[in-house]
Amino acid sequence: MPPILIRQLPASSSLPGYTERRVLQAIRRMGEASKADLARQTNLTNTAVGTIVSALHSKQLLKITGKRLGGQRGQPATLYRLESTGSFSIGVRVDRNWIQTILIDFDGTVLSRLSHELILPRPEMALEIILKDVNALLDMLSENQRHRLSGIGLAYPYNLESWLNELSLPYEEFGYWKEFDLAGHIEDAISIPVCCENDVTAASIAELFYGVGRDMDDFLYVFIGPGIGGGIVINGESVRGPMGNAGDIGLMPVPPSTLISAPQPKGEWDILLNRASINTLIRHLRACGHEVHSFSDVNFLVDRQGRAVNEWMKDCVAALTPVLWSGVALLNSPVVVIGSDLGTGFIQQLITKLEQKLESSAPEARTPPQLLSGSFGSDAEAIGAANLPFFYHFSTQNHIN
Repeated sequence: MPPILIRQLPASSSLPGYTERRVLQAIRRMGEASKADLARQTNLTNTAVGTIVSALHSKQLLKITGKRLGGQRGQPATLYRLESTGSFSIGVRVDRNWIQTILIDFDGTVLSRLSHELILPRPEMALEIILKDVNALLDMLSENQRHRLSGIGLAYPYNLESWLNELSLPYEEFGYWKEFDLAGHIEDAISIPVCCENDVTAASIAELFYGVGRDMDDFLYVFIGPGIGGGIVINGESVRGPMGNAGDIGLMPVPPSTLISAPQPKGEWDILLNRASINTLIRHLRACGHEVHSFSDVNFLVDRQGRAVNEWMKDCVAALTPVLWSGVALLNSPVVVIGSDLGTGFIQQLITKLEQKLESSAPEARTPPQLLSGSFGSDAEAIGAANLPFFYHFSTQNHIN
């Protein structure tokens, strides 16, 4: 499903023009900059940047942070950064095991979050949870701040009703999601513009806006949650694909798992989703006699590095390695960013083992990609959702005429 673009703007907001967005995007990546810095970064004239910065400052989207002192001739340069109260956004992440709602400011700081770890219920029940949480976050905003709300972003895996066998989830409830327009129901109930996107693509956009994207223009993003998915950033822009599923590595073919807990595929090949996801780890832990009721239980067992965890980790790394090499071959990406709903201990274990496997399997004349831990932990997809209204309003990539 392609994203539902925002169909209207809050009454007190005005959409910045393209050159204004170029300046906003540059300062977002630089963190803090002078007018001269921005002119160099955007290839605009000093006069044009001066006019744009003044306009953005008057709209309360930029603020003055001080002067750059020392080492330069003439008057110290005035420094600007994003005004955190210039806009606000709410993000809703819906996953097969998770509902999370987050409020962020214009600088990407999380102001509040509400989370529910549960097997996703029927759409009407999930909608009730979401609306309650969204209203709770809206109550945190003053009247003036509500006028600066850019909208609500919704991030969820496309085809929620699919691959339930691979993820060891019940069929009964998920079938109701096939035709349910969650974004439309939220917008109708709250009368706030809603835009939606594939969950991992949204997380990769957040990484581009607020994470490693501030320092690099090209990376493959991988997120290991209840399932596994990917996102692609090339030349500083998110690559969605015509159906919104670019980077959907979970469906890439891999050999069948050797774990006793894994259901065997019908054909010669399996898919990565059945070998590299939190739900497949939970399935293996339970098959090995461990009681697992929550992701906290999984983190506890991962930190202990017991036999079952090590078996799954070895199987996961064996499946991920050819997929990452395929990504390098197709995208020529020098960096892979890995995020997860599990803690940093899980990510570091996985990265260490992947680095060893990639190094030992490197083809001639190629070096393994650099592996980096994601910037936002289990908040990644919800922050990605909350960032979508900013992305559609303020980025140069997806501007609305």
